[in-house]
Amino acid sequence: MLDPSHPIAKLLKDDRRYKIDAYAFVFEALNFAHTQLGMGIERPAEPEEEEEEEEEEPEEGSAKEAERHLTGQQLCEAIRQYALEQYGFMAQCVLNSWGVNSTGDFGEIVFNLIDIGQMRKTTDDQREDFDNVFDFETGFRQSFKITLPES
Repeated sequence: MLDPSHPIAKLLKDDRRYKIDAYAFVFEALNFAHTQLGMGIERPAEPEEEEEEEEEEPEEGSAKEAERHLTGQQLCEAIRQYALEQYGFMAQCVLNSWGVNSTGDFGEIVFNLIDIGQMRKTTDDQREDFDNVFDFETGFRQSFKITLPES
């Protein structure tokens, strides 16, 4: 059960377009992009707005570690590949059931997560980077091939 005080709980209440599964899937696809596809440019972490003067060693997983950044287009491609791996021919249907009908919806999800501090962006990133990256019918249905055994 989602803690009602978690920022995503408030987001889900305020913006009902997407199910929690869609948000979780974007995080999973981002991890897939980094670990399985080797995507992402390593960038030094941006400093926190209010840093303490005393320098400490960054803890593993902290914001001070280098981050791997993907563009909107790269994340959309990683999402496409991950969805096909996870759901096969049903990928488009599953995403649609979560309220996701186009790559622009991935942009809405990512920027919602940025707004609540669960993801970060660079100064170059824009919501429009996710628009029309690929057509769902082509990206999920037509790129999925079923091969029948020969008789």
